[in-house]
Amino acid sequence: MKILVCISCVPDTTSKIAIDPSTSQISSQGLTFIVGPYDDYALSRAIELKESTGAEVIVLHVGGSESEALIRKCLALGADSAVRVDGNPTTSAQIANAIVSYVNQNPMDLILMGKESIDYNSGIVHGLVAGALGYTHFNPVMHLDVAGDGLQLEVEMDGGKMEVSCPLPAVLGCQEPIAEWKIPSMRGIMTARTKEIVVLPLESIGQIQIVKADIAETARKNKMIKAEDAEQLIDLLRTETNVL
Repeated sequence: MKILVCISCVPDTTSKIAIDPSTSQISSQGLTFIVGPYDDYALSRAIELKESTGAEVIVLHVGGSESEALIRKCLALGADSAVRVDGNPTTSAQIANAIVSYVNQNPMDLILMGKESIDYNSGIVHGLVAGALGYTHFNPVMHLDVAGDGLQLEVEMDGGKMEVSCPLPAVLGCQEPIAEWKIPSMRGIMTARTKEIVVLPLESIGQIQIVKADIAETARKNKMIKAEDAEQLIDLLRTETNVL
């Protein structure tokens, strides 16, 4: 079995975020970057499957050379090889296209990634990839086992969870408690230093094209209610939100 784990490199949640006034974008100055926490869960489960089934684990990241230290951390944890698609993608479609292009040339049995990144939280890359490849898709997956020629999954749903079986190939968005985060061993760190990170160009045109994107505007009413006026809050919830 060949497992592709797609990782994102995101600002550490403890970093102080600042806006660059010249570009109106988040400034990377002074930011500490980490592998997306949900991607860490996906990688940890892939490594567990490698240990139990002998699967091959490949890590893929779409981004610049500054991410290579984090990619090597993934290799130190137990990934067999790594690919970096060189570029600065600005949309989920660009990232998905890069993944699809790689998989079309290097077929995979299973593609794992986090349910979402913690910077933009769009949570759509796995769905775009699955749709373009025609793979089975589930998200967010809380438990994953290989069973024969397919998978046994536990998937979160509104109000609870469901157990499902599905065939391979598949694309899964992962979240806790699918696995526990791993810490690289000294042997893994030393081995990772000698492993090659294959660098590929980012293709400008792919199978996935954004036709139209609408963002629904929500009319929000900000009202401050004093603690001693709890009855007023209850009345507002009843009359303006239909919650009660």
